[in-house]
Amino acid sequence: MGVISGMDLGRFGVWTFDFETQPASMMRESIQELEELGWQAFWIPELTGREAMTHAGFLLSCTERITVINGIAQIWSREPRWTQGAALLLADAYPDRHLLGLGFGDARPQTKPLQAMSEYLDDMDATTSVNPLPQAPMRRLLAAYGPRMLEMARDRSEGAHTYHVTVGHTAQARDVLGDSPFLGVEQAVLFESDPDKAREIARQHLHMYLTMKYNIAKFLRLGYTEADIDGGRGSDRLVDDLVYWGDLDTIVRKLHDHLDAGADHVGIQVLGIEPDRSAMPQWRQLADALLPQ
Repeated sequence: MGVISGMDLGRFGVWTFDFETQPASMMRESIQELEELGWQAFWIPELTGREAMTHAGFLLSCTERITVINGIAQIWSREPRWTQGAALLLADAYPDRHLLGLGFGDARPQTKPLQAMSEYLDDMDATTSVNPLPQAPMRRLLAAYGPRMLEMARDRSEGAHTYHVTVGHTAQARDVLGDSPFLGVEQAVLFESDPDKAREIARQHLHMYLTMKYNIAKFLRLGYTEADIDGGRGSDRLVDDLVYWGDLDTIVRKLHDHLDAGADHVGIQVLGIEPDRSAMPQWRQLADALLPQ
């Protein structure tokens, strides 16, 4: 479990937006402690300013063993040849420690995601340069939800990365991918046992996603209704399926459901942390509960 073409990511990893608001010194200290705790995989998005490839390179330079995964590098942020060149350099400098996750995102609503991703991969694969090839392969994943993008992930990458999905979606994705391709699933968690407080924090986090066209389509395909979407608020049922809240034992038990449904790896996103604070206390608890000792 958690192995992708010679890279062992472990069954669970850290997935976080937190580094968007932290200075480099704090990022360095945090990821070094995460590595010491035994986390084998660290997932970073590309959101508001931290460019995906330089971000990954910085984190790799701070550590010795942990794998850094772009979850995701948006294809609109850089041209294919520069993505290819950057990923090849990271593969050469840090063998078997960088995994390029590519995604369409929501930046070009008038563009067809499948066509755009296919053309982007074509351009990456056609890129030639004088740069030396890395000593270890450059590996990539695709962000994928629907069956056709999952098929592309299966056929043109190491596998798929999913975000804000249910255990039911994980089972469907495994059916499309088949046995071998990697399936990495992000799962949000919240250390809060009061239902009203937990759901309010979860709804604040989910609101943006529950107003995006492609996310709404994803949830409707999974059997939720417009009433569950509730204008971006989200029903209790949908919120509880997307954010695992409660005490540590409850969260840990639910995280294993994705593995049972066919995921190879779960990237855990801790919610409810103030922008100027760290989720390190929660990562320590999760490491004790989930990682081999």
